[in-house]
Amino acid sequence: MRIIEGFCLRNVMGRPTVIGESASLVDFNKLVTLNESAAFLWRSVEGRDFTLDDLVGMLVSRYQIAEEVAKADAADILEGWKKVGFIKE
Repeated sequence: MRIIEGFCLRNVMGRPTVIGESASLVDFNKLVTLNESAAFLWRSVEGRDFTLDDLVGMLVSRYQIAEEVAKADAADILEGWKKVGFIKE
């Protein structure tokens, strides 16, 4: 998977928010505020290919949580990103 080029994580009023920076991606229905974990993952994979397992490993390493918890969290985050069209497979 990969984040679609043109979507960027920015600080909007103190909150990590994904916005479309190209004219074709500007859709105010797709301004999405991320929680701390999702923002960490976004920054970690921006500009490169990644898998669910990559995200799981990052969460386990950063937060010292159980792998099954990290997998559920990473899957939820990916599902949200897919739903709004931020990533391509």
